[in-house]
Amino acid sequence: MTSPLPRAASEDAPAAPAPAPAPTPTTTPWPGAKPGALALSIGAGLALRLLVPIPSGLTPPAWTLLSIFVSTIAGLVLEPLPTGAWAFLAATAAIGSGALTFAQAFSAFANDVIWLIVVSFFFAAGFQKTGLGARVANIFVRAFGSSTLGLAYGLTAAEAVLAPAMPSTTARAGGIFMPIIDSLARDAGSLPGSPSAGRLGSFLVQCQLQSSVNSSALFLTAAAQNLLCLKLAGELGVVMPGGPWLTWAAAAAVPAAVGLAVTPLIIYRLNPPEVTATPGAPKAAAARLAAMGPLSRDEAIMAATMGLAVVLWVAGDALGVPAVLAAMLGLCVLLTTGVLTWRDCLTYTAAWDTLFWFAILVGMSGQLNAAGVVGHFAGVVGGALASLSLAWPASLALLAGAYWGLHYLFASQTAHVGALYSAFLAMLLAAGAPGPLAALVLAFVSNLFGSMTHYGSGQAAVYYGAGYLSLAQIFKTGAVMAVVNGLIWGVVGGGWWVLTGLAVV
Repeated sequence: MTSPLPRAASEDAPAAPAPAPAPTPTTTPWPGAKPGALALSIGAGLALRLLVPIPSGLTPPAWTLLSIFVSTIAGLVLEPLPTGAWAFLAATAAIGSGALTFAQAFSAFANDVIWLIVVSFFFAAGFQKTGLGARVANIFVRAFGSSTLGLAYGLTAAEAVLAPAMPSTTARAGGIFMPIIDSLARDAGSLPGSPSAGRLGSFLVQCQLQSSVNSSALFLTAAAQNLLCLKLAGELGVVMPGGPWLTWAAAAAVPAAVGLAVTPLIIYRLNPPEVTATPGAPKAAAARLAAMGPLSRDEAIMAATMGLAVVLWVAGDALGVPAVLAAMLGLCVLLTTGVLTWRDCLTYTAAWDTLFWFAILVGMSGQLNAAGVVGHFAGVVGGALASLSLAWPASLALLAGAYWGLHYLFASQTAHVGALYSAFLAMLLAAGAPGPLAALVLAFVSNLFGSMTHYGSGQAAVYYGAGYLSLAQIFKTGAVMAVVNGLIWGVVGGGWWVLTGLAVV
C-alpha cells in the first residue's frame, strides 16, 4: 500500500486537512471583589487595629470602629466592590465585631439630610426627563455663543442658574452640558480622540469642568456634598446664623462670582481654542430650541416646582418648613402631576445607591464622634498647632490647604467629606477658628477640589470620558486652577468674610 502523494506531485490527490488551530487560552475574570484592592483595603484597617497601640482615653470598640472606618475609606478609593456593596460589608463588619449595634450602624437612614440628597437626585432626573435643563442651556448658548469665549461664558452662566435647583454636578455634566458641548464641537469639526479636539472641544470641556466647581460652591443645594458637610458640622455643634441656605449663599456669592468670571479667561490662555468665532452656535441652539417647541406642560410644572422648592429652602427657617420637607413636597407635586413616575424614581439607581452608602458612612462618622475618636485626634493636632503659637487664621489656611491637597487620594468628593471633614473641622474648632466660618471654608473646598484630576469627582469623570482632554491637560490645568481658586477664595473670599462679619478677627 502506497502512501498518498503530496499535492505537489499529484494535483488530483485530495488536500490534507489543515491542522486544527490550537485553542486560545481564555481566562475568565474573577466575578467578585478585586483581590488586590480587597487585600489592601482590609489590610489598612487590620494594620491600624493590630499594630498601633490604642491611645489612652479611647476604648477598644472605638479603636476597632476606627479601623473598620479606615478600611471603608480605603475601599471607597480602591473600589474592590461597587460603593454600595462595600458599604454593606463595612456595616456587617462593624456589627459583627461589636463595634456598633445594628441600630447604630443603620441609624443614619433616618437622617433628614440623607433623604434631602436622595430627593435632589430625583429633581435632577426631572430636569433631564423633561428637557428643561437642556432648554435653559440652549437659551444661554443662543444669547452668548457667537464667539468661543462668549460660548464658554454662556454655558458657565447656564450652569450657575441651574445649580441651586439641580443638586447634582454629575447630573448637570452628563445629562445637560456634555451633550451640548459635544454637539457644538462636532459642528465645528472638533472630534474627540483626534488632533481636531483642540479646535473647540477641549477648550469648552475644560472650561465647563473648571467652572463647575464654583457653581457647585455657590449654593448649598448645588451639590450633594454641601448638604453632607453642614450635617456633619451640625453634629459638632456648629450653627449657621441666619439659616444655612442664606448664610451659605451670602458667604459664597463674591468669591464664586469672581471665580466664574475669571475661569473662562484663564482657560482661554491655558488651553486656547483654534476656533475663536462660533457664528453657527447660536443658530444651532436656536434650531434645537425650535425643535423642542414651546415650553411643554411638564417643563412648566418642573420649573414652577423647583422655583417653589428654592423659595422654601431660602425662607424655610422663617416659615418653619425644613429643607427636606420642601424637597419632599416638590417631589410629591412631580409625582401627582405625572412629570415623574414612581418607576422613574425606582430605576434612578444613583439615588438609591447614594442613600445606602451615604447613610452607612455618615452613621459610622457620627459614632466615631460619639465615641470620642474625632475629638481625641482633633485635640492632639490642635495642641500641636497651639504649640506653634499659630493664630486661628494661619491654622485655617494650613488645614484647609492640607484638606484640599489630600483629594489627590480620593475618587469621590463625598467619600472625602465622609472621611475627613469632621476631623478637620474639629481640629479647626480646637484651634479657635469661628465655627460657621471653619465649616463653610471646608465645605467650599469640598467643591473646589473636584476638578484637579479626572477621577476626583463625578463631573470630572464625565468630562474626561468624552475624549476631548488628555490626562496631561487635566492634571496640569487642574493644578493651576487649584492655585487660582485657592487665591480667589482665600484672598477675595477672606476679605468678604471679614467685611460681612463671618470671620471675626
